[in-house]
Amino acid sequence: MRDLAPTPLGPTPHGLAPLGPTPRNTWHASATDADLRRPAAPGHPVTVPAAPQRLTLDLARTALLVIDMQNDFCSPDGWLASIGLDVSGAAGLTRSIAALLPPLRAAGVPVIWLNWGARPDRANIPPNVLHAYDLAGTGQGIGSYLPGARTPVLEEGSWGAAVVDGLIPAEGDLHIAKHRMSGFFDTPLDSVLRNLRVDTLLFTGVNADQCVMATLTDAACLGYDAVLLEDGVGTTSPDFCLQATLYNVQHCFGFVARGSDLTAALTTAAPAPGPDPS
Repeated sequence: MRDLAPTPLGPTPHGLAPLGPTPRNTWHASATDADLRRPAAPGHPVTVPAAPQRLTLDLARTALLVIDMQNDFCSPDGWLASIGLDVSGAAGLTRSIAALLPPLRAAGVPVIWLNWGARPDRANIPPNVLHAYDLAGTGQGIGSYLPGARTPVLEEGSWGAAVVDGLIPAEGDLHIAKHRMSGFFDTPLDSVLRNLRVDTLLFTGVNADQCVMATLTDAACLGYDAVLLEDGVGTTSPDFCLQATLYNVQHCFGFVARGSDLTAALTTAAPAPGPDPS
């Protein structure tokens, strides 16, 4: 993931200094000239089975979103489990996502961890959002303390907002905190993706029919190509909610594929091309 590091400033052979937040979105300038040409990323196509049709991705323009795979949603000691929801499926889901990470990183695909992380004062969270996580108004939702817990539910920087055991972020991965169902609302996600020059998003995480779907819908409305990885998402909702999500994604918003098929395709595809020397 070295290509996600900030571009170091310094003279180029042409006497122009690079300016840009990432090597993917960099141009050059001097006191007398500005060259607005960005680096040309070599394509890295890979083809996988998908619905509604077979899909060819350019991994050079793709990012992986891992949504809400955090302790409060996935751990047996987390918030969802404490209110009686069955999170036992998170263990298998964690293994599926973990298997996907190394080959995607090796192919140069940025990995973005998009977790719930509320402000300690909850000053930017309106009543309707608080209500969604505390329907009876008992005070056991966002910002509350679980019995025996030392940190509040879904608070940024807390144990509950941390990535669940079994998934290990790597140096160079990106972390973005959200405070709505959609990871695009009032966050820097769109700006980060545009600086990465990404067109296609792979979606994994929980809950498929809630935060994953809300983020995917916004992505599609913003013009990103959305691919939901069916074996990389889960939900505590009834199964018909998941089936409706899969149906709506492939019929209205994008594509449904499997991470295992993508991993298999990566093992047989050509290696990721190196940077353009120009």
